Amino acid sequence: MSDDAVLRKNRQLKTLVDLSALVNSTLDTREIRKRAIEAATTLADAETGSLLLVDRETGDLFFEVALGEKGNILQAMRLARGQGIAGWVAERGEPLIVNDAGTDPRFFRGADEKSSFTTKNMVCVPLKSKGKVIGVLQAVNKRSGLFDEEDSEGLSALANQIAVAIENAGLYQELKEAFYGTAHALAETIEKRDPYTGGHTYRVMEYSLAIGKMMDLPDEETENLKLAAILHDIGKIGIRDSILLKNGRLDREEVRTMNLHAEYGAEILRHVKQLDKVIPGVRAHHERFDGNGYPDRLKGSGIPMIARIIAVADTFDAMTTDRPYRKALTVSEAVGELRKNSGTQFDGEIVETFVRYFSGTGQYAA
Repeated sequence: MSDDAVLRKNRQLKTLVDLSALVNSTLDTREIRKRAIEAATTLADAETGSLLLVDRETGDLFFEVALGEKGNILQAMRLARGQGIAGWVAERGEPLIVNDAGTDPRFFRGADEKSSFTTKNMVCVPLKSKGKVIGVLQAVNKRSGLFDEEDSEGLSALANQIAVAIENAGLYQELKEAFYGTAHALAETIEKRDPYTGGHTYRVMEYSLAIGKMMDLPDEETENLKLAAILHDIGKIGIRDSILLKNGRLDREEVRTMNLHAEYGAEILRHVKQLDKVIPGVRAHHERFDGNGYPDRLKGSGIPMIARIIAVADTFDAMTTDRPYRKALTVSEAVGELRKNSGTQFDGEIVETFVRYFSGTGQYAA
């Protein structure tokens, strides 16, 4: 074997090992797919590449990832079942090398015409999961020479890893969606008990996520924020109806009982180990920035960030919703109350972030 061949084999092996490490370390489908295409172009020494997935309902192929300046144009395109080189590979489940695309009758020119790109040659391999084709991976325009069987074999090995990663990420996403659905259902059991809070959970979640996005929270903290916002009032399931549904203001003892819902919520969620990082947001969403909140009288930065965010979102929605004993405040009035209590009840930075968000929606002029 020549020195060039040895170098090529080593490069291919390193690329496969690197992608394998990525696949085993993340369930982020976007990251997996993007890195997979980068690996494919490196592996085959190609100018560009793309990953197309099969639409389960129609059988069409759609560009999930496409590298290059015009990749976004390709991502808006779909190929009918069997259309183009990719369609041929998806339909037959076999790899294909095309070293003169312009003369191959199977080649679909629409993609080149839309992207102003010239496809000279390509290698295309199927992605299979449990014996079923779920997509195709293609490398386009060999930088030197022509694509060969070694390129096809290398891409096929890569495609096997990508297929497993996509399948695992898909299952994870389905489980996550089912979990969120369950969380929403639990939250709705509370709202069904109180006709005045319809939609409260959804709005608090939306407001909280908007604040989190503007504050550039890391992905994991954003996930915890979302779940904590959905479940922030779950403890009210332990509050008796005579207090929860009272048609008027609560007396001192009733307020003390109502305030227990933050602790009840934390106790309920402790039974789910995966919610460990969500519990602080649920337990502390009624803490005050000045330390006069409940249940633990936490203060300032001692209050978890997600709880500080939910406190602003929750209070704003409560103020702008009709209650039996008062009419809702206008957005401007509610914003005024948030600012009035900034630095005492609420984290001032979060209040101003929320005000900027609302100003951007056009519902409030700062």
